[in-house]
Amino acid sequence: MELGIGIGWRPEIAHEVEALAGIDWVEAVAENLCADHLPDSLVRLRERGVTVVPHGVALGLGGADRPDPGRLAALAARAELLGAPLVTEHIAFVRAGGPLTASPGLEAGHLLPVPRTWDALDVLCENVRIAQDSLPVPLALENIAALITWPDEELTEGQFLAELVERTGVRLLIDVANLHTNHVNLGQDPAKALDELPVEAIAYVHVAGGVEKNGVWHDTHAHPVTAPVLEVLAELRSRVDPPGVLLERDDAFPPARELAGELNAIRATLRKAAPPAGSQAPVESPARTVIVPGAPAPAPSISAPPVSAPSVSAPPTPAPSVSAPPAPAPPAPAPSVSDAARDRTAVAQTALLSALVAGTPAPAGFDPARLRVQSRSLAAKRADVVAKVAPELPEILGDGYRAAFLAYAGDRPMSGGYRRDALDFAEHVLIAGGPADPVARRELTYWWRDRSGSRPPGRATRLIRAARAALVGR
Repeated sequence: MELGIGIGWRPEIAHEVEALAGIDWVEAVAENLCADHLPDSLVRLRERGVTVVPHGVALGLGGADRPDPGRLAALAARAELLGAPLVTEHIAFVRAGGPLTASPGLEAGHLLPVPRTWDALDVLCENVRIAQDSLPVPLALENIAALITWPDEELTEGQFLAELVERTGVRLLIDVANLHTNHVNLGQDPAKALDELPVEAIAYVHVAGGVEKNGVWHDTHAHPVTAPVLEVLAELRSRVDPPGVLLERDDAFPPARELAGELNAIRATLRKAAPPAGSQAPVESPARTVIVPGAPAPAPSISAPPVSAPSVSAPPTPAPSVSAPPAPAPPAPAPSVSDAARDRTAVAQTALLSALVAGTPAPAGFDPARLRVQSRSLAAKRADVVAKVAPELPEILGDGYRAAFLAYAGDRPMSGGYRRDALDFAEHVLIAGGPADPVARRELTYWWRDRSGSRPPGRATRLIRAARAALVGR
């Protein structure tokens, strides 16, 4: 399906998105949409014929556990509500622990890279097939940005994606900003990844901004798109004409004219990088070389063998119907993933996530310094999201909010969603005797009490009762 040029729809810029000229489609974060009704802005866009694609962030298809049926049902409901032609998610894990490791469940609060090993690939492929069977429309998966790399990986990113597509038939959402991020942080060549991955499987492309700090590229989605990211987009366009390209922005939203300027830069890049008319042959699936687990991967073939011209005397082949193109051949059935592969993946991912969010030692083979960078990044993202979910907290705590939250998050993993995280943080501050300002303490106490619901009495509850008694006694 041809999508065209799009932009990520966010409530903060809903009006600006509606007013932008030349927008063919938008993408909305699936978990931010209600299951039974749409925001008025998305309703108006759909009435104008603008396609809306739901973009999931919480499935964790790269995790050791099989996909949660409730999360899959929720994503399917959003796709049907939007009348979407496809849904998208990420090649990542977002939680670990639990029954597979007989340990407490851990939430990352963000997307973490899947080890590019045969075990992890087997697990991912089975999880993708489960998701595909549960969704009413095709699924496309996005490559993610990373600050860390797994030791002893057995496949390159391009090989990993090619194997995933070949085994499952899933489409790809290629984020060129993430390819640039992995180039800066991990030394991975974007051009090599593009050479190895099946570009014919691309459903659409993401373009986003970031910033470099102390030699580390942070994929912030809160800064303008940079020239190096546009250069990766040009590399991709020189190989294939992507069905859609979308600008992502998640924070620090600029005025509409700046968004329009970035969209124009994307259009100009696609136009300049396009091969001259008549010089680009239709993209076909390259011949795949079988990669044997445990053996070095052979270099990819530089070119496919020439295709013989059809005989002149052969009868003409009828053209396929435009409205009903022939479906691609289904992927070959694969054996079920062994419990041992899931167990090994679970142990590895739990050890890594525990080091990142619970302060446990770095697993063998990881760079402790780089893990500290990733850990701080995860804590900062938690602080940002909690501030959005519970804006009263930074208002009550003022300039001390961020430092207090980062200290709290250093060794306290999320025990649920971000709303639970906000309540746990407030309770932690109260139990520790903060905030120092009695007015702020009183406000935080009432905020926590109003939102905590029915919970067993604890120390924080006693503190609240004592505060109320003191106020009544005045």
